[in-house]
Amino acid sequence: MATETASPVGEGDAFAGVELGDGRRLLRGAVGIAAFLLVWHAVSLTQDPFVLPSPVAVAGAFASELASGDMTAALFQSVQHWIPGTLAGTGLGVAAGVAFGWSRLLDDLTAPLVRTLRPVPPLALIGFAIAWFGINDWGAAFIIAVGAFWINFYAAYGAVEGVSEDLLDVGRTLGVRGDLDAVRSIVLPASMPGILTGIRTGLGRCWMLVVASEIFGVPGVGREIIRASNNLRVDRAIAYILVLSLMYLLVDVAFRAVERRALAWRA
Repeated sequence: MATETASPVGEGDAFAGVELGDGRRLLRGAVGIAAFLLVWHAVSLTQDPFVLPSPVAVAGAFASELASGDMTAALFQSVQHWIPGTLAGTGLGVAAGVAFGWSRLLDDLTAPLVRTLRPVPPLALIGFAIAWFGINDWGAAFIIAVGAFWINFYAAYGAVEGVSEDLLDVGRTLGVRGDLDAVRSIVLPASMPGILTGIRTGLGRCWMLVVASEIFGVPGVGREIIRASNNLRVDRAIAYILVLSLMYLLVDVAFRAVERRALAWRA
């Protein structure tokens, strides 16, 4: 009886502690942001606006671009090549990583090629993007897909390689037969945390690659950043950089919710 009475109180205290801890973290985060803005503003007072604009100037530029519709249009154009590039690079990267991580034959056949191509940065492929796809969304999507591919490839490859041999032995004992059955029943579930970490990292990297993918003239947020920088409109450039940051935060929050659901079995 005493145990039953004490249990709800303990649970209540635990939940209260979690809520209090979350509130403290939010407060500390708000204090950190406020301190950063104050330092930024203080430093901006010693610089010319085209070197370091104040937070107020950036906020004004952000509001102006948003009100004019230019920011929304640029973001929509970037999304048009961010989505296909991210999906293609992620899908191909995960599939190749799982296949090469599982098959020693495939790994041996492709290892020299992988090690040759991996150091090539996506920016070095701009000429190929223009020649193969033209100056359009597909050319920009190609640059993004290349960056997404390698992140997801190595994440999936490492996750599959890390699957315990003991786990595979248990599966065989329980009747798992053949490579496809083993990959579907054992390897993919066991390596899913590593694969999802790679996907999450790739989503953020792809927003960073938006600027690189638009450097050769494809309309979007990246091109607006480059134009603003060339015209010494640093306040406008920072405003568009904030758009990329906000988009990354939204995508990351959404993916974390999906990730928690997919890995609920670990709880």
